[in-house]
Amino acid sequence: MPTTERAAERLAWLRRTLGDDTLTLESASSDASFRSYWRTHHDGRSWIVMDSPPVLEDPAPWLALGRRLADAGLHVPEVHATDLERGFLLIEDLGTRMYLPELTDATVDRLYGDAMVALLTMQSACGTEGLASYDRAFLARELAIMPEWFLGRHLGVTPDADEQAALDTAFIALLDNALAQPVVFVHRDFHSRNLLVVDDPAPLRSPGIIDFQGALAGPVTYDLASLLRDCYVSWPRERVERWAEGYRLQLQGAGLIDGTVDAATFLRWFDLTGLQRHIKVLGIFCRLHYRDGKRGYLADLPRVFDYAIDVAAGYPELQPLADLLARHAGERDLTRAAEDQA
Repeated sequence: MPTTERAAERLAWLRRTLGDDTLTLESASSDASFRSYWRTHHDGRSWIVMDSPPVLEDPAPWLALGRRLADAGLHVPEVHATDLERGFLLIEDLGTRMYLPELTDATVDRLYGDAMVALLTMQSACGTEGLASYDRAFLARELAIMPEWFLGRHLGVTPDADEQAALDTAFIALLDNALAQPVVFVHRDFHSRNLLVVDDPAPLRSPGIIDFQGALAGPVTYDLASLLRDCYVSWPRERVERWAEGYRLQLQGAGLIDGTVDAATFLRWFDLTGLQRHIKVLGIFCRLHYRDGKRGYLADLPRVFDYAIDVAAGYPELQPLADLLARHAGERDLTRAAEDQA
């Protein structure tokens, strides 16, 4: 459907739903999928229209997972009205106070503390029934995005036989690490652009949680790595490891990991799970730029690249991966598209 026709249909549905022919819509945000979000104001309240064309981005999983999270007491957008055939949902507006700009040295302990309380609730109370598995095949498909889009499309590199063997060895280590962990509900994008500071009183406390429709049953450290080694903001390694160790103790207290999971074991789980995510993201950010025309993502490549190099270089079996990435990136400005490098 043409963009203008879709916009007219979206506005007409909103006006019918709220019974007000004077309503207008303004862009609230978009994301890396085919969904878009639009804000309106009615009767002293702000609302969001989620536009999720079913043939491109079925809204049904978002609804089902939202109910599961809400039943656990987590603050996800309340749903007021739906038209699943057309892909329109009228939902609560959690506001504009995204975690990312709110994070400072003075606030990060409190905000991450709130986020880890929510994460522990999610992992303890949401369950994995009915969720697809974050299994070896799924994880491997994600890792394969990097050689195609980061090395191939962005850097113009085709790994030779020795380099491909180094990639394969590293990827096997990352897959084995992920699959060695207890399985929990995994949001998959639990980071500063999907968490919001909200002022509502308990029990619907901060953070507001969005973009959860891709949830899977997977490794216990995945969302923790998404949060603490965020692709959009970074913190000193010592501070990150302190937060991770504190969360390990919370997991043990909740019975989600047992006493055999010591600090060193958990840190390896956390490090390598985060590395798997960052390898994937190197590819995804490039794919979003080159294939999907979403031009802002290359700006965050250097941070993700630095995460990958830093972690891989800390484990002997992953040093060849670090060397390969560093060798081909060289002194290049990773924020510049391939066509701008000539």
